[in-house]
Amino acid sequence: MNKKSFLTLVAGLLCSSIFAGAALSQNVVKGIVTNLSGHPLKGILVQTIPAYESVRTTKTGRFELPISTNTTGLAFSAAGFVRHQVQLNGQAQFKVQLQPLQLTPQFTAQPEMKQLLSGRIRGIEVSKSSTAANNIMIRGTGALYGSRAMPNRFVPMNTESYAHVKENGFLAVAAAPLSTFSIDVDKASYSNIRRMIQDGQLPMEDAVRVEELINYFDYNYPQPVKDLPVRIITELGTAPWNAAHRLLQIGIQGKTIPTDNLPASNLVFLIDVSGSMNAANKLPLLVSAFKMLTDRLRPKDQVAIITYAGQTRKVLGSTSGAHKEKIKAALDGLMAGGSTNGEGGLEKAYDMAAEHFMKKGNNRIILATDGDFNIGKSSLEDLEKLIEQKRQSGIYLSVLGFGMGNYKDDKMELLADKGNGNYAYIDNSTEAQRVLLKEFGGTLFTIAKDVKIQVEFNPAVVQAYRLIGYENRALEAQDFKNDQVDAGEMGSGQTVTALYEIIPVGVKDKWIPDLDDLQYQKPGEKADFPGGTNLLTVKLRYKQPNGGKSLEMRHAVQNSPKQLQATSDNFRFAAAVAGLGMLLKHSPYQQQLDIQKVIELARQSRGSDSDGERAGFLQLAITSKALAGNHVRNTEPLKRPFEFYPGLMLRYPRSK
Repeated sequence: MNKKSFLTLVAGLLCSSIFAGAALSQNVVKGIVTNLSGHPLKGILVQTIPAYESVRTTKTGRFELPISTNTTGLAFSAAGFVRHQVQLNGQAQFKVQLQPLQLTPQFTAQPEMKQLLSGRIRGIEVSKSSTAANNIMIRGTGALYGSRAMPNRFVPMNTESYAHVKENGFLAVAAAPLSTFSIDVDKASYSNIRRMIQDGQLPMEDAVRVEELINYFDYNYPQPVKDLPVRIITELGTAPWNAAHRLLQIGIQGKTIPTDNLPASNLVFLIDVSGSMNAANKLPLLVSAFKMLTDRLRPKDQVAIITYAGQTRKVLGSTSGAHKEKIKAALDGLMAGGSTNGEGGLEKAYDMAAEHFMKKGNNRIILATDGDFNIGKSSLEDLEKLIEQKRQSGIYLSVLGFGMGNYKDDKMELLADKGNGNYAYIDNSTEAQRVLLKEFGGTLFTIAKDVKIQVEFNPAVVQAYRLIGYENRALEAQDFKNDQVDAGEMGSGQTVTALYEIIPVGVKDKWIPDLDDLQYQKPGEKADFPGGTNLLTVKLRYKQPNGGKSLEMRHAVQNSPKQLQATSDNFRFAAAVAGLGMLLKHSPYQQQLDIQKVIELARQSRGSDSDGERAGFLQLAITSKALAGNHVRNTEPLKRPFEFYPGLMLRYPRSK
């Protein structure tokens, strides 16, 4: 190892690094990240440049990261600190010091450009300038905060948007014996809230979609039998948060098709290159992700690249997957700048996909964006109408979300939902590998479409039930057999997991809906019908990828619940994930649940965990516990005197 040397950055740089030089060996770099006082920093995101690999620092501030021959440098970033990059220059060990984010002087725009938004927060004047996108000016009024007077400052303003959906409550079986919903294979909510928690913030409640947290994980369900594309698996046990209640886990496993046997693909990469994508965790990460996908393409696959900013542009015509270097070169040439005409990009991408349509192939647009459309049709209603028209063409739309600060989750979820595709949030290269490499078939190749689930409860043994999550996937009972009603798609090897909380007959608690007694029907009267000892029946309908008529499967569940500790690791882990989701949403249905119970349940149910994802969830729950003790949730009004500090990101309460 060479003698350590230190690089002192010139004045004006906001982040300093000290390199400990060493000969590059074994394709691994190591180091430690500290603040300016030398204290180790935990959770700093360390990424290679280009962004192929990433890792976060340990509690001692240390990191170890594999590199490739293409790696030229490292990038260090975290909330509250200035992002910094270093060049490798043959070195293998680094000592990096990050400086807290410093705020810029008061903006001096023309008066007519200054005030689009104004208000006061505890004596602080807040205004937004149209000439400084996503920035707000904070002007102190002479009061002291901590030991400092508040100067005039600009800080980043969070404009992320999430759809608000009322949480499912308990329904009485006497009034609603059927529960019907569309499947949801999306997982974006989990990786998105993971990003927030790892950055030291509890997530906004509307960002938490419990079903997407549950479906992020693999539950090792058995494969379908014979030629069926899907299989139903169930398990019944005691609810962890109420011993008098039952918890039902329903698993749907899609058939895994070997990659070589998958049909040819006609793909269009639709890439947002507007000015809002000009950040390290947006366009550069996006390019890296699409390069990973390019490496998986076969010669029979075709790829075109369309970009949009103020204008749309065909960067690459439909090209065989055999020409990987040509596709990658087109990706490398992308640059961000300008406004965001998402509607124009979608129109052009659908036209391109239609021009090269494969009748027996997989025709799909993959949209990569932060969702911040600001030209053309940009409202949720307009986008929904546009995509509903386009999906009749047989072209699927998948959505990959990137970035933070101005992230528009509500738009991207809607686009993927209405476009018969899936939706993933990519916060680092590890997640990109997971979505586009590990789950390649599920992300791109549909094995069953318009998949719906309907559960019929037996009133002889069930008083009430609650579907946990899937609020924006609810269907009417009559929609189940209506083949004109759209529903979710399943890809090769994908799984869907749903949880129902069930109140058995005879249990008396406040969660049972208050209904008048029925005059013509009593719960016990159905106990003698064939199958009357069943708790419920799970029904599933689906269409073949190119079919128009749905097929139905049924699966009866006996009223034989297991005690919680006798249930499988899959059951208890899914319950733990749902439990964390309920706590993060401040759900009124959490009952006797607390964060420590979630942690213990997750710790006991990790199983083999070969990929370490369950261990990652456990760490996320532990971090959430720590944040809950000292952090103001950013969807709530401030409850203590406002403190001004570098790196502050203001958030406003969601309107009720």
